[in-house]
Formats: sequence, C-alpha cells, structure tokens
Amino acid sequence: MNSTWVRLASTVLLAAATVSRAQETPEQVSPARARANFARPIVLGPDDVRIFPEAPAGFKAPRPGAPHGRIEAFTYDSTVTGTRRKANVYLPPGYSAGHKYPVLYLLHGIGGDEHEWLNVVSPNVVLDNLIADGKAVPMIIVFPNGRALPDDRAVGNPFTPENSAGFARFERDLLDCLIPAIQAKYPTFTDREHRALAGLSMGGGQTLNFGLAHLDTFAWLGAFSAAPNTRPPAELVPDPALAREQLKLLYVSCGNRDGLINISQGVHRYLQAHDVPHVWNVDDHGHDGATWGSNLYHFAQRIFR
Repeated sequence: MNSTWVRLASTVLLAAATVSRAQETPEQVSPARARANFARPIVLGPDDVRIFPEAPAGFKAPRPGAPHGRIEAFTYDSTVTGTRRKANVYLPPGYSAGHKYPVLYLLHGIGGDEHEWLNVVSPNVVLDNLIADGKAVPMIIVFPNGRALPDDRAVGNPFTPENSAGFARFERDLLDCLIPAIQAKYPTFTDREHRALAGLSMGGGQTLNFGLAHLDTFAWLGAFSAAPNTRPPAELVPDPALAREQLKLLYVSCGNRDGLINISQGVHRYLQAHDVPHVWNVDDHGHDGATWGSNLYHFAQRIFR
C-alpha cells in the first residue's frame, strides 16, 4: 500500500473514531455497553499529543515541613433528592474565615462518591504542595456525591439506568442546592470568575454538560477522560462566540490508552473547528488515576489566575 493510501486510510479511520456520537442516555447504560465503550479502537491524530509533562515524582506525597490544609465533612439539604446529602470540603493551608476564597467543585466517576478523588489522587496533598510552591492560588475544593438519588451510595453495579439518571439530575442539585449551601457556610467569592468545575470520567462528562450550559456560573472547566454521558459537541457549545467570550479556561484531557478517548477527541475537534480556545492534553495513560492526578496537577495551577 503506497503512502497516499496510508494517509487516506488514516484520515478515514480518524474521522470515524471522532465523529460526534449521540449522547448515551441513562436508559442505554449497561455493563455490556460499558465494556463495548472501553473496547473501542483508539485512533490518534497528529495533534493528539501530550502538551504538559507528567506531574513530577512526589507531587501527591505529603511534604515534610509544608503547611497542610484540612478535609472536613459537609452536609446540605437537597430539593432534588429530598434528603440531606454529603460532600467533603478541602480548606487550604492558613484557611481563615476572614479571607474570601475561590472554589473548585471536583466531580467523581460513575462508581465513586465524595471520597473517590481523595482515595485515588489525594488532591488535598497536591494542592498543599502547589500552594507551598506558589504555583496555585489558595482555594476551597468541594468533593460532592454526583449521584443525585435518595440512595446515593456507591454500591452494587454502577452501570445501571437509575444510577446514570442520578448523575444527570445532579445538575440541579449542584446549582440550586450545593453551591448556595457552600456559599452560606464558607467565605467564598460568589462570581463566576472565582468558580471552577472539573471531573473525571462520568464527572468529566458532567463538567462539560453542566459547565458549558452555565457559563454564567463557571468560568473554568476541566474534563479529564470524559465519559459517554457527554453531550454531542454541537449541543455543548451551540454558541462558540459566547464560549470564546466567557470561558477563562477549558481544559480537556485523556490518555492515549483509553478506549473512551474518541469522546474527548470529538469535543476537541469541534472546539478547534470553531476557534474556541482550549487545552487539549493527551498523555500516555489509560482510564486511571495516573492521568487524573497529573492533569489535576496542571489544571489547578492555571485556574483563578
């Protein structure tokens, strides 16, 4: 096969891999479909490359002598679930009620809850170290349970229609219940330019779905390994001019060994075609904590600046 045919075949395969797929609805979610999603062929384009180095060794290890923030439990009333819901909150080193802070809402994956980020990546330690080095702004981080169901425990089979529907319903829980409750308890800035939303996998899809639909609420967005719950790009960004005007940062990342990469590729290519500034970082990982930790390390340094 000559080089012309090779290039043509590669172009066709890439187009097929990155075509805008319809959003996977809650009714379609199942273990078999999840296995098929992860088994999709991975076809990389010329710009599907790493733009940031791997986070340095020890980036999420407690550093002797460095000031430490703290994690505290938080509860709030939800009109969406009719229950009192739980979250975890990171307060940065030197936290003071007399000082106002920006807030990052950090969302977990389909099988996790408000503890997943803390268990897998230790973002509290990541931020402690970045703040100690002057590389990140002191911020509050909220770790919610993104499954807005009366029984929101991360138990049993996560790939069920009911479970997936709970993640979709979290949009109103986040906007109408959690954010106001956080602002009522903690000294936070309340404008969009001091509020960020990011997440991994299912939480990455939620970030794109909710954040891009509410640019009056969030100016900084980070989607790491976004899952099939992500809406088609044209629905995410129906008005590219508005997105260009309002977004401070849109950070999209995925590992080049992740069968779900075509979802993020499709978002990237749409943003690129419509001149919406964004970060597109493709590292050498799969659908795992290594990519989420490294990309959080880079994302956290670039928000609220």
